Amino acid sequence: MAHYLYSVLFCYVLPCLSLFLPVLQQAMGEPEVVKGVDLKRYMGRWYEIASFPSFFQPKNGENTRATYTLNSNGTVDVLNETWNNGKRESIHGIAYKADPNSDEAKLKVRFLVPPFLPIIPAVGDYWILYLDQDYQYALIGGPTKLFLWVSNYIYL
Repeated sequence: MAHYLYSVLFCYVLPCLSLFLPVLQQAMGEPEVVKGVDLKRYMGRWYEIASFPSFFQPKNGENTRATYTLNSNGTVDVLNETWNNGKRESIHGIAYKADPNSDEAKLKVRFLVPPFLPIIPAVGDYWILYLDQDYQYALIGGPTKLFLWVSNYIYL
């Protein structure tokens, strides 16, 4: 029965809802993002405190973290890691400013999937919606408002 419900959800309900997503986004508006983020200061390891569930993260992930390293060309090396049932799972990506001429903290992150055979590029939004003045806590999301993470910076 559960298999049938998941099939209906993924084959019929979600595609229909996706047709209305642009209308909902326009009605709700895009979230505001932080401006003037110092990317050098933002680099390091961030631990997930809380998040909305997402299809691309394990439900039982623990010690979930992201490590960011600034590259000489201005892009950011991204290493996302989590431990699920005692096993480390990770994915590597590259982040870059969505608009290089804007001071808004709107980035794109490009991952190659699946991680064990990275051949398909998957690009997602990484918007910094809140960042405290000490660069200790951040709220990350995107224009769809479907994903949200609260992170805490740890000095390495």
